[in-house]
Amino acid sequence: MSNITSLVVAFLFFFIAQSLLAAAVTYNVVTLGAKPDGTTDSSQAFLDAWTQACCSTAAATIYVPRGSFLLQNVTFQGPCTTNSAINIVIDGTLLAPADYRVIGNAGTWISFEQVDGVSIHGGILDGKGSALWACKAAGKSCPVGATSLSFWNSKNIGVTGLTSLNSQLFHIVINGCQNVKVQGVRITASRKSPNTDGIHVQLSSGVTILSTRIATGDDCVSVGPGTSNLWIQDVACGPGHGISIGSLGWDLEEEGVQNVTVKTVTFTGTQNGVRIKSWARPSNSFAKNILFQDAVMVNVQNPIVINQHYCPDNKSCPDQVSGVRVSDVTYQDIHGTSATEVAVKFDCSKEYPCSGIILEDVKLTYNSQPAEASCSNAGGTASGLVQPTSCL
Repeated sequence: MSNITSLVVAFLFFFIAQSLLAAAVTYNVVTLGAKPDGTTDSSQAFLDAWTQACCSTAAATIYVPRGSFLLQNVTFQGPCTTNSAINIVIDGTLLAPADYRVIGNAGTWISFEQVDGVSIHGGILDGKGSALWACKAAGKSCPVGATSLSFWNSKNIGVTGLTSLNSQLFHIVINGCQNVKVQGVRITASRKSPNTDGIHVQLSSGVTILSTRIATGDDCVSVGPGTSNLWIQDVACGPGHGISIGSLGWDLEEEGVQNVTVKTVTFTGTQNGVRIKSWARPSNSFAKNILFQDAVMVNVQNPIVINQHYCPDNKSCPDQVSGVRVSDVTYQDIHGTSATEVAVKFDCSKEYPCSGIILEDVKLTYNSQPAEASCSNAGGTASGLVQPTSCL
């Protein structure tokens, strides 16, 4: 290739790159009417920014500058037929209304439905949930509450560097989605806040949760029916109820959970560590091919638990036999301290016993002494150093 030809090719690449860069567009919510004062309803400005970004033929960015923006419940609706690359960059804080009744019956606060290629970077979501928690604690008639951020029937989603505070209900829900990556997220709520799961995944595949810190009043991560190919790594949980698969088996016809990896996780002062739970009632659901690896327990009440007689608060318990099949579950390199004497508990279905349970290099202590294990209808193997002594 001659020098002249090389220069021409280089110029063309430069021209194309500059053209693509110029084609990218940014929609600033303040320019569209949002007020960063924390008191003016900015919902319409955010929806207008979404509409324009969704209709753009080029990659688009929705920019939220510094400041506090009050939002009612908003739904960013897809599909965006002309755009599959929308970045939402948040330097400010999004505030829910102080009166929990405003969004409390909506089910969701900020929701994305049927979208493709949406990425959220940074920002703080403040769900203002404490007043609703107090209402529930007082036994009053209260709204169920709203999930702070949810994705429904969507794909190719990214959430990076987001902070979620004091959600009324779940913080983040991923439902019916494919290819979702959550990384560097911080989730915080009171240890007494009810049903404030950090991240809930169901009916979804290809979800990855990385380098995330969760302190809340319920499960740090909860895994619902229909979840497959889920990867959870480098997660710190506490306070909270641990990382839970289930509860499964509420419905007779229910999709199962499979191919889940949970590794390099730390649980501090949590109710549970790694847990699988199902209702004691007939179901065709299942949980299989699960790996819990490299977990540290610090004063955890139930470090390792399978509970197929799940019934919170012992109210309206089905009191039947769980039909959920639990199989091929591996616990590898799990160590630390238990807050109770029984650190490993497998309470499985008598009709469909747990099978293929593997314990490898597990060391859990209680009051500086070896903890205990309890097994019911569970079969499997143990290898390496296993403490408490395996009851499989």
